[in-house]
Amino acid sequence: MFLDLIIPPTDRFLSEFTFGDDILSKNLRELADGERFAFGDNWAHFLKNLNEKQIKEAKKSLKELLEINDLEGKSFLDIGSGSGLFSMAARRLGASVHSFDYDLQAVYCTEELKSRYFPKDSSWLVEEGNILDKEYLKKLGQFDIVYSWGVLHHTGQMWQAFENIVPLVKPGGQLFIAIYNDQGGASKRWKMIKRVYNHSPKFIKIALVISVGMFLEGRSAIIRLARLQNPLPFRDWARKQEDRGMSVWHDLIDWVGGYPFEVAKPEQVFNFFKINGFSMENLTTCGGGYGCNQFVFRRSRINSSKDPYNII
Repeated sequence: MFLDLIIPPTDRFLSEFTFGDDILSKNLRELADGERFAFGDNWAHFLKNLNEKQIKEAKKSLKELLEINDLEGKSFLDIGSGSGLFSMAARRLGASVHSFDYDLQAVYCTEELKSRYFPKDSSWLVEEGNILDKEYLKKLGQFDIVYSWGVLHHTGQMWQAFENIVPLVKPGGQLFIAIYNDQGGASKRWKMIKRVYNHSPKFIKIALVISVGMFLEGRSAIIRLARLQNPLPFRDWARKQEDRGMSVWHDLIDWVGGYPFEVAKPEQVFNFFKINGFSMENLTTCGGGYGCNQFVFRRSRINSSKDPYNII
């Protein structure tokens, strides 16, 4: 019964994917022990109401941050593909896409989205994979664009994930990542809330999401009122809905429950990738508050001395 809750037991899913017992048991054990949020379950609910407008917004965000018109002839690696929305956006922009996720139901979600819009497409590969597994990463090769939005800080080993992602980017290629902002003491409190969420029964989880939502909206309403703006949240919700084509409600659940949870200051992320041969092309911060800072880096065309997979 527990397995059915985590992985939809469809014949198509079971026939297309083969998971090692060690991977499957580790993933389920982390979920059962409250050491990992059920990201894939949240994405499965998100996909039920996905519409064309959201897909267009996802494409728009890729084009704006990467500063491109299309991705024709480019290879695109989606690390932690989640719902598969941005893998599909990249595919619609013309890229050949490789998607992987550690969460088994997220793999299912990405494959489900592919089957809806790009059935039997040989230019989009979906599979289970772990950014912390160097043996798996060695087999991937390098990509023109490596994308990992809001994922690496959920691995439990964020800085190791940073190291592992470096050689996956072709010399001259781009890296697009989003990492939770370090708020100091506030981040520690959020981490505690996330741990409580994942160790709690369902009714406590629901109460936590609603409470946090009311707190965040209440604070935003006070700020809008102080600026002599309409304090009601509806316009703000509409804006958030247009941000990357995501869902306000599912983003809130992800924020409250997303665990493991690590953070970094923008300068820490910048300095790490600068040392590893990357220059920053684009930066969008969350203004020092909670949420993600977005970074677009470009890898130097000069071979890096740090190349642990011996790809170059």
